Amino acid sequence: MRSNPLCLVSSFLIFISLWLGMNQRSLAQRVKMEPFPLASIRLAAGPLKDAQETDLRYILALNPDRLLAPYLREAGLEPKASSYGNWENTGLDGHIGGHYLSALSLMAAATENQVIQDRLTYMLSELKRCQNQDSDGYVGGIPGGKQMWNDIKRGKIEAQSFSLNGKWVPIYNIHKLFAGLIDAYRYTGNEHARQMVLKLGNWWLSVFGGLTDEQIQTILRSEHGGINEVFADLAQISGDQKYLTMAKRLSHRAILQPLIAGKDELTGLHANTQIPKVIGFEKIAALADSMSWANAARFFWETVVEHRTVSIGGNSESEHFHALNSFGKMLSSREGPETCNTYNMMKLSKDLFLQGPDRKFIDYYERATYNHILSSQHPKEGGFVYFTPMRPNHYRVYSQAQACFWCCVGSGLENHGKYGELIYTHSGQDLYINLFIPSTLKWQEQGISLTQRTRFPYEQKSSVTIEVENPKTFSVFIRKPKWLGKQPINLLVNGKLISYQEDKEYLKINRKWVGQSIITFNLPMQINAELLPSGEPWVSYTYGPIVLASKNGTEDLKGLFADDKRMGHIAAGALLPMDANPILVPESGELNKYAKVLDANKLLFELDHLYKNGKATKVTLQPFFSVHDARYTVYWRTADKRSLDSIAGVARQREEAQLKLDRQTIDVVVSGEQQPESDHHMQQEDSYTGVLGDYHWRAARGWFSYEMLNNGRQSKKISIKHEHDATACYELWINDKKVSVTSRTTDAEGIDISTFNLEAADTDQDKLRVKIKACNKKATGKILEIRLLK
Repeated sequence: MRSNPLCLVSSFLIFISLWLGMNQRSLAQRVKMEPFPLASIRLAAGPLKDAQETDLRYILALNPDRLLAPYLREAGLEPKASSYGNWENTGLDGHIGGHYLSALSLMAAATENQVIQDRLTYMLSELKRCQNQDSDGYVGGIPGGKQMWNDIKRGKIEAQSFSLNGKWVPIYNIHKLFAGLIDAYRYTGNEHARQMVLKLGNWWLSVFGGLTDEQIQTILRSEHGGINEVFADLAQISGDQKYLTMAKRLSHRAILQPLIAGKDELTGLHANTQIPKVIGFEKIAALADSMSWANAARFFWETVVEHRTVSIGGNSESEHFHALNSFGKMLSSREGPETCNTYNMMKLSKDLFLQGPDRKFIDYYERATYNHILSSQHPKEGGFVYFTPMRPNHYRVYSQAQACFWCCVGSGLENHGKYGELIYTHSGQDLYINLFIPSTLKWQEQGISLTQRTRFPYEQKSSVTIEVENPKTFSVFIRKPKWLGKQPINLLVNGKLISYQEDKEYLKINRKWVGQSIITFNLPMQINAELLPSGEPWVSYTYGPIVLASKNGTEDLKGLFADDKRMGHIAAGALLPMDANPILVPESGELNKYAKVLDANKLLFELDHLYKNGKATKVTLQPFFSVHDARYTVYWRTADKRSLDSIAGVARQREEAQLKLDRQTIDVVVSGEQQPESDHHMQQEDSYTGVLGDYHWRAARGWFSYEMLNNGRQSKKISIKHEHDATACYELWINDKKVSVTSRTTDAEGIDISTFNLEAADTDQDKLRVKIKACNKKATGKILEIRLLK
């Protein structure tokens, strides 16, 4: 058969392309990375060390007996103290206990603090006492959990997005315990923790092993954390493939299959429900050598980081992925990026980096560390942040140790104990310096000690001292961060210029190391302007990897330190008009030049060419991680002078309507979104959820209801947003009394808004049970939002 010459040419070109791609890969990408044990690395003085010590104090401020109370109660044992409140006694009981095990394990490894180690030993001994009460090996804090699991084993399954058999995300909950026990073994070598988690894993297999794949996929509709990841971990620490088989079965195909096909179908999905699943996909891929699953994890990372992430490294608005082409809701909402999301995206970045490092993973990891994670802890009180609003001139809310037990408190406890995990890695005998953080490394197996001295980011250089016990030949790789651009590093060893290999990602020094050697290099930073990934006209400024912000006023910082009340994690102070924030008016398309260095050592900058109320003005910028207890601006609207007045006018008109509604609102619940529904104690019968454009909704063939707060007993009416649907029918009931609609309007997006006058209902109460009920043998239609008004 004759060959087609075009096919031969095409094949040749493909071969050449692949060959060039292989040979142009970075020096580091040719190998697989190995992390150092966290216990071999110690932080030195600097902002990350300060944050670690603040976190340690917060961890020790918590009472372990109160965190253990749900576990003892469910095991039939007498708790030694009352359970904590907030999320810890409203259905998610015990989830912080799992996070606490991880936090203690990380901090024990990172600091060698004996009190922390003793606390971990105590937690494990009490949990073992609970597990010994159950012949099957079960232990958990979920209220009525054992009966629920038995029902599932028998095939009784009712799964919704954020509940399973009527319980608040029980698999998500028990995932934290699994992860905590694994971390106790992984970071401290505690054999009791290993035995306990394998016993718990075997109990799980007894419950889920007899279910069909279809039943398991039905269960996985409910938020379940990274349960597939922990079973991959169990396979790794036990060597038993039965756990890897279960990990694969626990992987949510509705998310996995589109990612394998390279399809981004994330818009509208609850962000932190998906990210842990993908961490599991990647871990399973590494163990099972599955290229398709590995590519799915990488594709997910790329679409989230490169297209859905703001400059601080965070993603999501009101916990959900927004549309790719519009960050508008993100920039107007109180509920900006969620800290848990970034915690998990950093875990995924770490795993991808270790599998064959691409610099972009560590670049993102560095950006997220300094700008979202570091900023999410109060520097003095240690409180943790749930949402970081990107809305100009808004603020963050911090937790209090004895009052707040949100998911972001759990991940927050862990975040600041593991800053050392990726500063250094190795491949065989070769050493990689990935991050510029003052620290020490003891590589006992190779007889190598390393000390990195730097005040980065407050100085633009680093010095690395390497000591070897015996002369040894190996390579040291130093990362060239993307933010460096084309600026030279000026690499010296013992004060002399030396020869080294260089590519766009790493510098490689290969030599015979004898005694003590000092590597010095500079890290010149420059100001950079970053538009939103969507290209919308909003800009954020960075200096190297550091995101800059203005520190604004301190007016109406309502709930700055949250109490244990519902919705306390949201910054509920007044929304200040966005049109009152200065607009950047560049003279040309070049945006970098409008920010200037005032003091490089203090990281102070000035942004000019701003206009407010028609007048030119300037602001001072500083690292976002240094802004606390105040309102701030990270993103600046850009416009040309010709459109300045019209932009301000349109924004003012829109903002006035929104602010007026905000002032009238007593309470609001967004239907179909997890946290608003959970915080409003949603109940339902035969209801279901979905996404309509940028909106979430809930509908029912039966009914659903919320408990809404009637602060000051001021309620006069309720407005309900719903899709226009002539085939739907719903009734509104307030405290079991039917209320009639008084008016209907349609907004600019074609969404119907029905208003109900509450004068006929009994609203002289602090809480109202608001029920949406189907009628006339029709479904309710899609309910988007319920707003209780003055």
